Amino acid sequence: MTEIATRAATAEAIQDAPGSLITLLTDTAELTCNTATFDEGAAGAPVHFHTRATEFFHVTAGRLDILVDDEIHTLGAGDFIAVPPGVKHAFAPAPGHTAAVFVGFTPGMGRFDYYRLLGRVNAGEATVQDIKDSSATYDNHYAESSAWSGRRRSAEP
Repeated sequence: MTEIATRAATAEAIQDAPGSLITLLTDTAELTCNTATFDEGAAGAPVHFHTRATEFFHVTAGRLDILVDDEIHTLGAGDFIAVPPGVKHAFAPAPGHTAAVFVGFTPGMGRFDYYRLLGRVNAGEATVQDIKDSSATYDNHYAESSAWSGRRRSAEP
């Protein structure tokens, strides 16, 4: 394998939802990586799972709530967690906080087009149905969690 280098000045950034920015770093067969920054109150990623990849998270700033199966963990700067294939998870900034996160998948899988699709949905150029229709292509399968939906309700004033 040769080195992989992405310069901050030329990295593609995608506004995938209000208060959420994804910066694309690498997308190879071995590894997919990006950073994600979330404003306070950003929705984050809904409950989902992957059948083929482990997804890992390293919080670089702020506080991140992450659902793993049916347990919510709150991670701070410097914390790391990995979610194996088949385990449902979701993530968003902890209530009252922002978050910056390094996110990776191993193996990688050509996932950048999924993030671009999210950006098109945010811009009104694609639909949520397009995302649902891409589940098999991008190994992103949506699920439900009463623990995660309860988190959102309990954080409301």
